[in-house]
Amino acid sequence: MPETFTALNIAAGEALTQPQSKTDLFLTFSRMALQGFGGVLTVVQRELVERKRWMSTAQFVEEWSVAQIMPGPNVVNLSLMIGGRYFGLPGAMAALAGLLCLPLILVLSLAVLFGGISDSSYAQGALRGMGAVAAGLIIATGLKLSSALLDNVMGRLACLVLAALTFVSVGLLRWPLAWVLLGLGLVASAFAYRQLAPKAHTPASGDAA
Repeated sequence: MPETFTALNIAAGEALTQPQSKTDLFLTFSRMALQGFGGVLTVVQRELVERKRWMSTAQFVEEWSVAQIMPGPNVVNLSLMIGGRYFGLPGAMAALAGLLCLPLILVLSLAVLFGGISDSSYAQGALRGMGAVAAGLIIATGLKLSSALLDNVMGRLACLVLAALTFVSVGLLRWPLAWVLLGLGLVASAFAYRQLAPKAHTPASGDAA
């Protein structure tokens, strides 16, 4: 519910806003999609957290994590989650349409144009260059989002260890992502639950007799 979501952030000291309409959702996700060369993680974080202020960095990390483990493209999942939160099913469809419509037209047009020069050394060089830039953008965004882990309930050391194990498992050992998420994800969830359990059962100071 938008009111509850915003109220929680105000209480946490975050001056956040929310989408003004389904058109606002459509245009915002269209703009993000058209900027997302090589992936939209960098653009989505900058747009939703820094520019629009629809969520804090910590909230973005949490929701991106949920979108990451759900079936399907993570940014599509995130668009459905954000649109649905504020405007229900119509909002989810508006965000999804903004994410897909204009890029679909652009990609189909580029595919027709690129088909005739795909074997050219210039085209292959351009693709390799864009791949390096895309990798740099993802690394930079990961470093920026890591600040949200400083106040994580699991503690900084546990977060760093889990992040390192994930990197080694996927990046170096080439283990399937699904198995890494199932294994390390369950371990992280269980540890976080264990850390949160004492706080949930501790009475507030105002409730003490």
